[in-house]
Amino acid sequence: MEPQIVIENLEGRHNSDMTSSAQRLLKGRAYKDVSTICIVPTRGMIHAKVVQSWMGLMSPMNQKFTRMMMIGMEVGEAYTAAIESILAHPELSTWKYILTMEEDNMPPPDGLLKLYEDMNEYDVVGGIYWTKGEGGQPMIYGNPMEMPKNFIPQVPLIDALQPANGLGMGFNLFKLDIFKNPALQRPFFKTCQDVGPDGTKVYTQDLYFYENAGKLGYRFACDTRVKVGHYDAANDIIW
Repeated sequence: MEPQIVIENLEGRHNSDMTSSAQRLLKGRAYKDVSTICIVPTRGMIHAKVVQSWMGLMSPMNQKFTRMMMIGMEVGEAYTAAIESILAHPELSTWKYILTMEEDNMPPPDGLLKLYEDMNEYDVVGGIYWTKGEGGQPMIYGNPMEMPKNFIPQVPLIDALQPANGLGMGFNLFKLDIFKNPALQRPFFKTCQDVGPDGTKVYTQDLYFYENAGKLGYRFACDTRVKVGHYDAANDIIW
């Protein structure tokens, strides 16, 4: 320890710049109700490295936060069943947000707190993660400024809130009120491989939801500050 003369700042660091402290609280939304249900589809076994990252995930002080896991269900059916059960629950249906996580996604400790900051402007916001493999693609699908509408992966912007037509589901924060809209098509999530008169229609459960919700005017974005690892257990690599 170096020699020093101590003159105490009795008011404290946060009190000494009250304007900045207040702005920080407003931005983080923690002064509001940010009650959140985290839903996780799983085959029943989650790797220890993934669980370790979840154990460090911070939630707002003195706010309601709970987890719900759906075991052994097809992923689209799992998400739909979880949300339908939330809507039918007298308490959980009054909460504000749904956070989706998947059994191979590893969010940063402050990831959820950062996503709350984005919910004034958007209805769903997710962290950035990539498909597995050397040629991995960012799960930021489609630029809303481009027509015709598409789900082509975008090149990520650096530490930005990037609008998109769709997102992966590995770490997404949804406003629960979206699912209370009677105009939103049910089931909410559906894995499609349909062959019809207009040709073959193939959708993963995430883009099925985003196409239907986008038609109703809901807005989505990826917060590229929130960097989510995608764990490849077969090769013990985080992409």
